Order: sequence, then structure tokens, then C-alpha cells
Amino acid sequence: MNALTSALVLALAAAVQGQSVASSCSSTLQSKATPSVAPGYVARLVANKLESPRGIKFDDAGNLLVVESGVGVTALKIRDDGEGCFSSPSRKTVVSDQDLNHGIEMSEDGSTLYASSTEAAYSWDYSSDTQATSGKPQTLVTNMTNSDHTTRTLLLSKAAPGMLIVTRGSTSNIDSLAENIATGHSQIKAFNMTNMTSAYDFQTDGLLLGWGLRNDVGIDEDPITGALYSVENSVDEMTRNGVDIHQSNPGEELNFLGYLNGTQSSNQGRNFGYPMCYSAWNTDTIPDFNGEVGEQFAIGRLGSNNSDAMCAASQVQDARLVFHPHMAPLDILFNEAGTAAWVTFHGSWDSQPAVGYKLSVVNFENGEPTEPSTSKTAAIDILSNEDVASCATADCFRPVGLAWNADGVLFMSSDTTGEIYAILRANGDATSSAGSNTTGTVPAGAASSSSTDSGSQPSSTNMASATNMSVWAVLFGLLAYTL
Repeated sequence: MNALTSALVLALAAAVQGQSVASSCSSTLQSKATPSVAPGYVARLVANKLESPRGIKFDDAGNLLVVESGVGVTALKIRDDGEGCFSSPSRKTVVSDQDLNHGIEMSEDGSTLYASSTEAAYSWDYSSDTQATSGKPQTLVTNMTNSDHTTRTLLLSKAAPGMLIVTRGSTSNIDSLAENIATGHSQIKAFNMTNMTSAYDFQTDGLLLGWGLRNDVGIDEDPITGALYSVENSVDEMTRNGVDIHQSNPGEELNFLGYLNGTQSSNQGRNFGYPMCYSAWNTDTIPDFNGEVGEQFAIGRLGSNNSDAMCAASQVQDARLVFHPHMAPLDILFNEAGTAAWVTFHGSWDSQPAVGYKLSVVNFENGEPTEPSTSKTAAIDILSNEDVASCATADCFRPVGLAWNADGVLFMSSDTTGEIYAILRANGDATSSAGSNTTGTVPAGAASSSSTDSGSQPSSTNMASATNMSVWAVLFGLLAYTL
């Protein structure tokens, strides 16, 4: 065997070792929708027949806890079947409560479960061994009831242990009460669980992280710097000076809220504009506007009491990034290296053609997105429906919650289809390794969810990319030639 042959054999051995993800699994589950996956990634259907699964979280035994909206919290036993295949052989009711609808969190030691209703946030003593709670729930934060946007996302800060972050949205599309900071509408606050003597009142208690945030359902903390970021669903049916501009404005938002670890930031507690000011996406369609992408502008009929100048004068905080209008981001989840933030886009009824209905990733570095605030290409699509344009009427999956398992595999819920998916790297690397500074960056072939006003989609594949297959073909060909 000559030197070239030896090198090729070693290369083939390395390739075989890296191909740890099977092209298909033996599961009999059938997806309600056809996933389209970016090159280099694989999507697996893990569980189905759930009742509107929303927030998800792994416990310390590897059980996936799922908030089934209007049902309660269910524990799914997740089994790793090898080669990137997962199944859920059993499920168990952990909390039966029809008022629970979205928020879920788990203490660092795995002994306390948190969940939320429209009105309140609760905690239970929890055992992962039995997938069961004990004792009565403790009410932590209350007085949050309002109509329309009724989810209350929960996040325990790792940078400031004991601080529970709670998000609250608006009571209508344009909620005039949110203009008054005292109402508690459209705000994100943090509450200290370590010195709590009685339930907090959301309206009057807590540390204000931001207000004028229409409906920031997703929130997470950069694991390296402690920077807090939320994703916002912006307003529907927008007009300006009598012109309907809702198809192309305003942009959905990624908002930077400051820190809880003592790092100073002028963003903390700021007004982010709603219900008066919004982020520009397509600047060409906004009448009498001379600003840039991401810049705040006023809606409705402009006049002396309603203008873009007033948005600037009131020093409302601009979004850190904007996304295509009406994609409806519902969760954001950082990888452990802080090099990528994954975002679910639930999709919206208020766009023709439909947009969203996808999972995307945003590259980060040093606690900041790598793209500037004027970028329209920061969100890179990884998982989407095969025909997004039909999703307004078709049976499409709609991404909601995200969670990492212990091996860095990303799990995602879809509420309308009642499903749980696992998203893996096709080469066997952990999904969490994708990002700006790590080995295995987001594939260049993946599409940006913001590259056009219609929102481009990733190419469809359920295996390794065509590039990887070409490498195999070349290696085998050369080996055959040299032997």
C-alpha cells in the first residue's frame, strides 16, 4: 500500500467515524408537516399527539418537561436510540392545571419546577426520579391577568442566581395602557426568589428590565457575559398617514435588556417604544420616513403630537436587531459558548404570503450579535416548512419552545401539530456547537430568513449536505484508482 493509499484509507476511516447520524430512523411516527432542513442538519420527530405543547425544559434525569397549554405539565421520557435517533416511550402528567399555558423553568439543582398561567407564576418541589411534584404550589408573582397576549415566560438567571425573570405582553394589538409605566403592561421584570416573604405583585414589585415591549415572549441570558436578550412580536395591521404598510412593517425585534450580574447598562429599564414607536423594516414603504432599518418611527396619522422626532426625543431604545414583520418569534436560546442564539418563529396570520413557521439561528460574539442593527440577514434558517406560503391554510408545524439536552441536541416544540422535534448536526457534532467562534459554524448554504421581504427558505435535506456526499465519492474514486 503506497503513501497516497494509506492517506486515503485514514481519511475514509475518519469520515466513517464522523458519520454518526443515520439518514433515517426506525420510528413509525409521521410528521404532520414536511420539514425542510438546511444543509448540514437533520430533524427528527421525537413525539406527537401532545396538546398544544409550548414551553419545554429538560430535568436533571433527561426527561423533557412540556407545558401542554390548557392541560398542565407533562414529562416525556426521552430515549437515545443511537445514530441521532430519539424516541419517547412513555409520558406522565406532572402537574394537572388547565390554567398553565406556556412558561416553564427548572432550578439549577433540579429540585424546583416553575410554571405560569396568565395570572401568576408558581413553583413546586420536584423529583426527576419520579417525575412528580410534592406539596402544594407556591405562588411567586401575581396580578398579571390581561386579554390577548396571555403567556408569561419564565427565566431563572444564572448570572444572578435567585432572580426569576417574568415577561408580560399587551392586552391588545395597540395597548394604550402600556404607555403608562405604572400599569405593568408590556414589561419584563426580575424578582428575587431568595428573600421573598409573600407573592410579588407584577404591577408594583420587581426590578424593571424594560417596558414598551409589546409581546416579548422569548427571553434568554448570554452564558458568557450575562447579557439579557428578548424577542418581540410587533404590531399587526399597521398604517401610517392613511397608508397600509403592515405587509412590510414594522420589524420583529431582538432587544437587549442589560444585565443582572452587576454590569452597568443604560438599556436596563428603558422604554423600547411600544405603543407609540416601532422598528423600521422596509424603509421604502414608510411614508415620509428618512431613517434606516431598525430605526424607530411613529405610526398612525403624523402631527405635532405624533412624529418620528418624538420617538427620538423621548429616547426610546432601538432594537438590537430586527426580523421580517409578522414572523412572530416565541423563544430564544443561547448555546453554552454564547456564539449562537436560536430563535423560533411561530408564523403569523397577518402576512400574505405567510412568513415565519421556522427555526433560525443568529451568530453572536462577546455578548453581541455579529451583524449590525441595520442588518436584514442576521437570522439564518435551519428548519422550515416545505411550503411556507401555504401555511396560513395548510397543516404546518409552528415552532414554539426550545431546550438543550445534556449532549447539546436541540429540542423544539410545535404547538399546532402537537409535536416535539430534535435538531442535530448531520456530521454528529452537537447542535450547540454551531456559532460564530466554534468548530462547525452555520453552513454557508443556509438561507437568511430576512434576505428578502418574502423570507427565503432553506433547501430541503434530511441527510448530510451534498458537499459531504461529494467528498465521499471523490475519496472512494481515488482509493479505487490507487489500489
